[in-house]
Amino acid sequence: MNTSVVNSVVLTELTKTGKLRAGVNLSNFLLVTDRAANGDPIGVSPDIAQEIASRLGVEVEFVCYPDPGAVCDAAELGEWDIGNIGAEPQRAETIAFTSAYCEIEATYLVPAGSRLQSISDVDQSGIRIATKGRAAYGLWLEKNLRHAQLVRSGSIDASFDDFVAQGLEVLAGLKPRLLRDVERLPGARILEGKFSAVQQSVGTPRKNKNAAAWLAATVEELKASGFVAGAIAKHNVQGLTVAA
Repeated sequence: MNTSVVNSVVLTELTKTGKLRAGVNLSNFLLVTDRAANGDPIGVSPDIAQEIASRLGVEVEFVCYPDPGAVCDAAELGEWDIGNIGAEPQRAETIAFTSAYCEIEATYLVPAGSRLQSISDVDQSGIRIATKGRAAYGLWLEKNLRHAQLVRSGSIDASFDDFVAQGLEVLAGLKPRLLRDVERLPGARILEGKFSAVQQSVGTPRKNKNAAAWLAATVEELKASGFVAGAIAKHNVQGLTVAA
């Protein structure tokens, strides 16, 4: 599909207000690295939305949310036309996702003296894992863990605080953030490898079938052209890679 040519159906589905309303998750510090003076988000995710709006020939209007769960909830309320969040099966019930444009490794941090040595050691009875509720990696853990207990918190910072305050055995998170957290805890370790990779995609409400196909092709072009890699370099984001 040549996405430089936008048919009227796609334009109608994505610009009902005359602009492209882009739902943005402010809690992902890798994808939103700053705020402009007018409050607009700055980072890789906003750059992707801005480029999509440019291809549609309209202005972008950022609709910001405190976490990905709130972005997902807003899909059914018609608050945005595209949403830049992690693609997860639960979210795909209401949102049609493109392939991922970038991904972030998710892994575990353990405290000093922990007997846990590998990713595979974690899922066992008696292990409590601090995680941010409704984060993409948290949803993955909910679906795939069989024995360990999840302790959900409302934010990334809160999950770290709960991990420390409650003496939990494991902290789950995005590797770039855990690299910061490990410096705050003498003797703590990050386990090698990953339990999941959070894949960041562009979504649109499922009713926008023509727009979903156009967005899927557009994201592939943005990856192939080097646009995504350029955005990551522009914002100097460590721990974010272009998805295959």
